[in-house]
Amino acid sequence: MLDKLIATAPFEVKGIQVDGGSEFMSVFEDHCRENGLELVVLPPKRPDLNGCVERAQSSWRYEFYATYDLPSRIDKLQPLIDAFAYRYNHHRPHQALGDLTPAEYLSTLSAKTQPSHMS
Repeated sequence: MLDKLIATAPFEVKGIQVDGGSEFMSVFEDHCRENGLELVVLPPKRPDLNGCVERAQSSWRYEFYATYDLPSRIDKLQPLIDAFAYRYNHHRPHQALGDLTPAEYLSTLSAKTQPSHMS
Protein backbone atom coordinates (compact mmCIF):
# COMPACT_ATOMS: atom_id res chain seq x y z
CA MET A 1 0.00 0.00 0.00
CA LEU A 2 2.77 2.43 0.88
CA ASP A 3 4.64 1.76 -2.36
CA LYS A 4 1.45 2.37 -4.34
CA LEU A 5 0.84 5.66 -2.49
CA ILE A 6 4.37 6.88 -3.16
CA ALA A 7 4.12 5.92 -6.84
CA THR A 8 0.69 7.43 -7.51
CA ALA A 9 0.42 10.48 -5.25
CA PRO A 10 0.29 13.72 -7.24
CA PHE A 11 2.88 15.19 -4.86
CA GLU A 12 6.01 14.08 -3.05
CA VAL A 13 5.16 12.02 0.02
CA LYS A 14 7.41 13.16 2.86
CA GLY A 15 5.60 11.63 5.83
CA ILE A 16 2.70 9.50 6.97
CA GLN A 17 0.32 10.23 9.84
CA VAL A 18 -1.16 7.19 11.60
CA ASP A 19 -3.39 6.60 14.58
CA GLY A 20 -1.10 3.94 16.07
CA GLY A 21 -3.73 1.19 16.02
CA SER A 22 -2.17 -1.23 13.56
CA GLU A 23 -1.03 -4.68 14.55
CA PHE A 24 1.43 -4.44 11.65
CA MET A 25 3.05 -1.27 12.97
CA SER A 26 6.64 -2.57 13.15
CA VAL A 27 6.61 -3.68 9.49
CA PHE A 28 5.01 -0.39 8.46
CA GLU A 29 7.52 1.62 10.52
CA ASP A 30 10.39 -0.25 8.87
CA HIS A 31 8.96 0.43 5.41
CA CYS A 32 8.54 4.14 6.18
CA ARG A 33 12.11 4.33 7.44
CA GLU A 34 13.42 2.52 4.32
CA ASN A 35 11.62 5.12 2.17
CA GLY A 36 12.87 8.08 4.22
CA LEU A 37 9.35 9.01 5.39
CA GLU A 38 8.60 10.73 8.66
CA LEU A 39 6.07 8.73 10.68
CA VAL A 40 3.75 10.84 12.85
CA VAL A 41 1.78 8.80 15.40
CA LEU A 42 -1.30 10.51 16.82
CA PRO A 43 -2.15 10.18 20.50
CA PRO A 44 -4.76 7.55 21.45
CA LYS A 45 -8.47 8.40 21.46
CA ARG A 46 -8.09 11.61 19.44
CA PRO A 47 -10.07 11.12 16.20
CA ASP A 48 -10.50 14.90 16.10
CA LEU A 49 -6.83 15.16 15.08
CA ASN A 50 -7.52 13.03 12.02
CA GLY A 51 -10.84 14.47 10.87
CA CYS A 52 -10.23 14.23 7.12
CA VAL A 53 -9.36 10.54 7.41
CA GLU A 54 -12.35 9.85 9.67
CA ARG A 55 -14.64 11.52 7.13
CA ALA A 56 -13.11 9.60 4.23
CA GLN A 57 -13.53 6.31 6.10
CA SER A 58 -17.19 7.13 6.63
CA SER A 59 -17.64 7.79 2.91
CA TRP A 60 -15.96 4.50 2.01
CA ARG A 61 -18.02 2.63 4.62
CA TYR A 62 -21.38 3.89 3.35
CA GLU A 63 -20.70 4.50 -0.35
CA PHE A 64 -18.52 1.48 -1.12
CA TYR A 65 -18.48 -1.34 1.42
CA ALA A 66 -22.18 -1.13 2.31
CA THR A 67 -23.43 -0.84 -1.27
CA TYR A 68 -21.51 -3.54 -3.13
CA ASP A 69 -21.42 -7.31 -2.84
CA LEU A 70 -17.66 -7.48 -2.58
CA PRO A 71 -15.49 -10.48 -3.41
CA SER A 72 -13.35 -11.97 -0.65
CA ARG A 73 -10.24 -12.45 -2.81
CA ILE A 74 -7.89 -9.46 -2.93
CA ASP A 75 -7.11 -9.96 -6.64
CA LYS A 76 -10.85 -9.58 -7.36
CA LEU A 77 -11.38 -6.79 -4.81
CA GLN A 78 -8.45 -4.55 -5.76
CA PRO A 79 -9.82 -3.40 -9.15
CA LEU A 80 -13.10 -2.41 -7.45
CA ILE A 81 -11.23 -0.46 -4.78
CA ASP A 82 -9.11 1.29 -7.41
CA ALA A 83 -12.20 2.21 -9.45
CA PHE A 84 -14.02 3.60 -6.41
CA ALA A 85 -10.93 5.53 -5.29
CA TYR A 86 -10.67 7.07 -8.76
CA ARG A 87 -14.35 8.07 -8.71
CA TYR A 88 -14.01 9.41 -5.15
CA ASN A 89 -10.98 11.53 -6.08
CA HIS A 90 -11.82 12.60 -9.65
CA HIS A 91 -15.61 12.65 -10.02
CA ARG A 92 -17.22 13.04 -6.58
CA PRO A 93 -17.47 16.66 -5.38
CA HIS A 94 -16.60 17.20 -1.72
CA GLN A 95 -18.45 19.85 0.23
CA ALA A 96 -15.40 20.56 2.42
CA LEU A 97 -13.45 21.41 -0.75
CA GLY A 98 -16.00 23.92 -2.03
CA ASP A 99 -17.73 21.21 -4.09
CA LEU A 100 -14.53 20.43 -5.99
CA THR A 101 -13.18 16.93 -6.37
CA PRO A 102 -9.92 16.24 -4.53
CA ALA A 103 -8.13 16.18 -7.89
CA GLU A 104 -9.57 19.58 -8.82
CA TYR A 105 -8.68 20.97 -5.41
CA LEU A 106 -5.09 19.71 -5.64
CA SER A 107 -4.72 21.30 -9.06
CA THR A 108 -5.54 24.69 -7.53
CA LEU A 109 -2.74 24.41 -4.98
CA SER A 110 0.88 25.19 -5.52
CA ALA A 111 3.30 23.05 -3.56
CA LYS A 112 5.51 26.12 -3.20
CA THR A 113 2.83 28.36 -1.67
CA GLN A 114 0.83 25.82 0.33
CA PRO A 115 3.06 24.11 2.91
CA SER A 116 1.89 20.75 4.13
CA HIS A 117 1.08 20.19 7.80
CA MET A 118 3.47 17.23 7.46
CA SER A 119 6.47 19.48 6.69
